[in-house]
Amino acid sequence: MLGVRSIIGFHGKTVSELTKDFHNAIDHYLNVCRERGETLQKPYSGNMTLRVPPEIHAAVAMAAEAHGKSLNQWATKVLKDAADIR
Repeated sequence: MLGVRSIIGFHGKTVSELTKDFHNAIDHYLNVCRERGETLQKPYSGNMTLRVPPEIHAAVAMAAEAHGKSLNQWATKVLKDAADIR
């Protein structure tokens, strides 16, 4: 599956059982990664640095302003729409 390397499942009938199984599942995941020599999948930070030509920077800044949004708000919406995130 694109973007997902691992799925960790756990369950329990009580909060205590759920918590215990969660910790066991994480420990199992860490051990399997170590055994396979795999690096752990880390969450994204939410920070991106893009290098674009000055004329594109100016155009997107004007587009954001025309939509009454900051450049960050505008770019977030455009990227979200492009990635087809609902």
